[in-house]
Amino acid sequence: MRIPVPTEIPPVDRLGHVHFIGVGGAGLSAIARLMVQQGVPVSGSDAVDSPVLEALRSEGVTCFVGHAAEHLAGADTVVASTAVREDNPEVVEAQQRGLRLWPRSAGLRSVMAGRRTVAVAGTHGKTTTTAMLTFALTAAGAEPSFAIGAEVAGLGTNARVGSGDVLVAEADESDGAFLVYEPEGAIITNVDADHLDTWGTEEAYAAAFADFVDTVGRFVVLAADDPGAARLAERARSRGLTVVTAGTDPGADLRAVDVVVEPSGTTFGVERDGRHVVDVRLAVPGEHYAQDALLALGAGLVLGHDAEQLADGLSRYAGAHRRMEHLGDAGGVRVYDSYAHHPTEIRADLAAARALAGSGRLVVAFQPHLVSRTRIFGAQMGRELSAADRVVVADLYLAREDPDPDVTAATVLETVDRPEATAGGPVADLADVLVPLLHEGDLLLTLGAGDITTVGPVVLERLSPGGGSGPWADDQQ
Repeated sequence: MRIPVPTEIPPVDRLGHVHFIGVGGAGLSAIARLMVQQGVPVSGSDAVDSPVLEALRSEGVTCFVGHAAEHLAGADTVVASTAVREDNPEVVEAQQRGLRLWPRSAGLRSVMAGRRTVAVAGTHGKTTTTAMLTFALTAAGAEPSFAIGAEVAGLGTNARVGSGDVLVAEADESDGAFLVYEPEGAIITNVDADHLDTWGTEEAYAAAFADFVDTVGRFVVLAADDPGAARLAERARSRGLTVVTAGTDPGADLRAVDVVVEPSGTTFGVERDGRHVVDVRLAVPGEHYAQDALLALGAGLVLGHDAEQLADGLSRYAGAHRRMEHLGDAGGVRVYDSYAHHPTEIRADLAAARALAGSGRLVVAFQPHLVSRTRIFGAQMGRELSAADRVVVADLYLAREDPDPDVTAATVLETVDRPEATAGGPVADLADVLVPLLHEGDLLLTLGAGDITTVGPVVLERLSPGGGSGPWADDQQ
């Protein structure tokens, strides 16, 4: 459901009781946390109970399971997820009562009032870069507030109100939310066509990022190695913004050199104008993490903080929920889970997983997300999945779209250049498919933005002693 952004967005202390429809999602749960921490009465509902709802209840949010008009009792402002349908009884009740009915972008903009916001935008890497900048600024003593699109290890949450005046916020482009925020500063990690169900064409998608630059007040940090992001430098400079380009490109203002990726993490040096600035050691493996960290470092430097302190904070980043997250080991198999759902993200995560797998096999279970995305990018997804040793593709996660018989797992599988590539069927049955395929020494990576995240824990349970999987047969493939 598309909800118009109001022309006036009051600060949180003028919203009264705020109710969130879809509060269990990463975006709305973060805003709800920031509001309740500032003394705002907050309630919310979601279709099913979850650990997120349990945590929100413990933090003072009244959470309902299921949607009903009576859940809006006492509410003055209603914030709804884009996944909510127009006939949702809480949406209908809000409209009938004439309550403020806002998209999530307006809710987050309300929280930003009075704070120096740094918005992190881009097709890929937003969550990681937002989290890294939060760690870096915390180590530098800035005590930032933050709103991140996932739970983050080491922070214990996806949002918190800090004592400092800076708010670090993940700025999502999928529904145009990032055009609402008008931040002081911004990071743009990359511009790689996605969400064409919203934007229509690649050109319109790229133009939205140019429009985003026009909303920024003081500075922008751009990925020098990404053509889409780098093209925005001229536009930003024409507006009088401070521009920092960051990457491995020799012409970058802030350059990563001597990047080394090992199973234990990633290291690189940072140069500015050919002079050494600082060395960075990350606890996560992957060249894309080096790029994300460099962008975060650039924003921290523009904000006036010490490079060594920022680098120390970056070293404390140990990953975020569903971003190459290590779920555990069982039966000699390591299991990771990741949110990657776009060809570029799949490529980056498989490169990192390959480094982690070492001499073992890399087994990937992928769940395509959205019919529209799979229709456009399915062939590319399959080609990127070919970097694995064994590939299983589950049925599509439909989310807000209706099924299309011409867009299925086969749309992805037909371009996987591996004989060991098979359809996995429904996610509910995927563990039954995967467990017989796994060998001691394998690394299993579950990929996708849908409910495939439930599969890894089931596989671990099955592979654990007494889990019922039994020993692997010598002839299993």
